[in-house]
Amino acid sequence: MRHVIEPTDLSINELDELIALAEDIRLNPVKYADCCKGKILAALFYEASTRTRLSFESAMLSLGGSVIGFASADASSAVKGESVADTVRTVSNYADICAIRHPKEGSALVASQYSGIPVINAGDGGHEHPTQTLTDLLTIHTIKRTLSGLTIGFCGDLKFGRTVHSLVKALSLYPNNRFLLVSPNELRAPDYIRATLANRGCEYQEGELLDTHIRHMDVLYMTRVQRERFFNEEDYLRLKDSYILNMAKLVNAKSDLSILHPLPRVNEISMEVDGDPRAQYFNQVRFGKLIRMALILKLLEIVEWRGGRC
Repeated sequence: MRHVIEPTDLSINELDELIALAEDIRLNPVKYADCCKGKILAALFYEASTRTRLSFESAMLSLGGSVIGFASADASSAVKGESVADTVRTVSNYADICAIRHPKEGSALVASQYSGIPVINAGDGGHEHPTQTLTDLLTIHTIKRTLSGLTIGFCGDLKFGRTVHSLVKALSLYPNNRFLLVSPNELRAPDYIRATLANRGCEYQEGELLDTHIRHMDVLYMTRVQRERFFNEEDYLRLKDSYILNMAKLVNAKSDLSILHPLPRVNEISMEVDGDPRAQYFNQVRFGKLIRMALILKLLEIVEWRGGRC
């Protein structure tokens, strides 16, 4: 029995297997329609979620399985003081696989230690969100047909963004990728991210202005710059417009740039960009369902990690 608590729980070969399986599901959905017939997913969501919760549920239903669970802590025995360990022990008697989202870091790991079924971390506080990383990798691979030799830009809050940290670590495993880290000085990527890139021999640059770097990017991963992260209002007002992507900023970008965003967005991508063919963030949502379908099939051992079919 395996769990996926963080992206590093999967080797690069396993990442490639998941991507290949998700792409086959996209091309041949009927082939997988009954693979999880008789199987039950427990979706334990202790905090609000739209894309992650619904994509897990849609993934399991599309595989022919069923879903049980709750959409908030208020709808569970957590309001009575029940621990995550006791909840997952109980749910292990009802379901075959579990996806858990919790506001407290490390909760998914605790769940895996007491669970009798595979556990998938659907986000634990500001720590990890591995299926978002898998979603991002599948999106990039589907569009670019490779995860190597790319110049990837990350823009916005690079200090606190768990999706950014996980994706940088995953993409740094692939050869010849170059990273452009665009953020206010107050929200630079943490030291361990820069150390990871340096230790893996990855070229990277840091800067404050998106306009300076966007022309070199093959992929642009946008995140929100939050006013509350700044020490003073003056610095926020000075820099905030630098991190709003609009058509004017795309004038100098490559014609085949791919724009990604983990969503939800607030105002960091202007709605005028939505109609540009380079905008891929809503396709990204669709790929999220496909990669979760692939992960469910692998963890339930319906599709073996080395080949095989349902």
